[in-house]
Amino acid sequence: MPTPPGGLEGPLWRAIAVFRFASLGYVGLLAVRHGDRYAHPLVAGGVLLLMLAWTGVTAVGYARPAGRRWPLLLADLGAVLAVMAVSPWVIGRAALAAGVPTLTVAWLAGPVLAWAVSGGRRRGAMAALLLGGADLATRERIGQSSLTGVILLLLAGVVVGHVARLAVTAEGRLQRAVELEAATRERERLARGIHDSVLQVLAMVQRRGAHLDGEAGELARLAGEQEAALRALIAGAARKEGPPLNAFGCSGGPGNHPDGGEVDLRALLGPYASALVSVATPATPVPLPAAVARELVAATAAALDNAARHAGGRAWVLVEDEGETVTVSIRDAGPGIPAGRLAEAAAQGRLGVAQSIRGRVSDLGGTVRIDAGPGAGTEIELTVPRRPG
Repeated sequence: MPTPPGGLEGPLWRAIAVFRFASLGYVGLLAVRHGDRYAHPLVAGGVLLLMLAWTGVTAVGYARPAGRRWPLLLADLGAVLAVMAVSPWVIGRAALAAGVPTLTVAWLAGPVLAWAVSGGRRRGAMAALLLGGADLATRERIGQSSLTGVILLLLAGVVVGHVARLAVTAEGRLQRAVELEAATRERERLARGIHDSVLQVLAMVQRRGAHLDGEAGELARLAGEQEAALRALIAGAARKEGPPLNAFGCSGGPGNHPDGGEVDLRALLGPYASALVSVATPATPVPLPAAVARELVAATAAALDNAARHAGGRAWVLVEDEGETVTVSIRDAGPGIPAGRLAEAAAQGRLGVAQSIRGRVSDLGGTVRIDAGPGAGTEIELTVPRRPG
């Protein structure tokens, strides 16, 4: 994945440039200290100038993402190998046998770090083994210090390569998270606009024309269908762009307990929307603990079942997020409930309202209000606390 300017890889390449100049300065100090023991000290000075020039070339080349490719990487490796190859002649075999350092010393780690940052652990280890082997080949004597230097070079290539890959992965995830947040905010903005305009107009057309005959009634029915379809579309988009849900519809990983996460109440009520049932929800998520949301939806389903059996299935569902509480209102256009009918049904063992609705909401610490005047339809209002005690 290409690294954008100012990305997380940029500081790594700048650090490599600083390291190369610092290590070259160390090489210069060693050259001044041991110059009188070199076989060709003037040539050594010329080689140091070439090393300085190449260090500047790599600093400029690696500063641009386009320059961090194979041509410069291979040339960088070749330049260090060339300096290592002339070191025995410039310094002299006798001086090297006496322990005088080679001309590369720590400067040879530059290509290893560059390969590691550009390609990860494997590429860094490959460059370290190649340069470490070449360094050992230039020495008259291979001691413990020489092997330690090669091992440290190998470790540097592996560790820096691993850190570089982690940086690239983190940058990609951060970019995706920013894009997802922007898309979610735009979707919520559009959802609020649709909710405040189109959906309300469609609901009003359907409600006012539901009892009309002819083309007006057909227009009202089509408006109701489009309202339901549009609400389902918005709810579906919200669920897709929200946090992943587990098998129980809860947020969090698959190991979460079904009662331990939160779920958007709109996503659970959305499937109940149809041409006969209008579901109106806020434009923003209505998060509830999964157990609370399931019981509240079950109570709502029981109320809709009553509307299907006694009011022809035509019903309106309204969700209101009031901060500490959430209210779901279910209204139908049926004949209503005569006074005393609920108590009579409970006495006869018909516990649909008593158990399926009142019992569930009561267990959640909520309240149920039923307004059912004869001939005026039935309205059931379910109010539950967001965090039950």
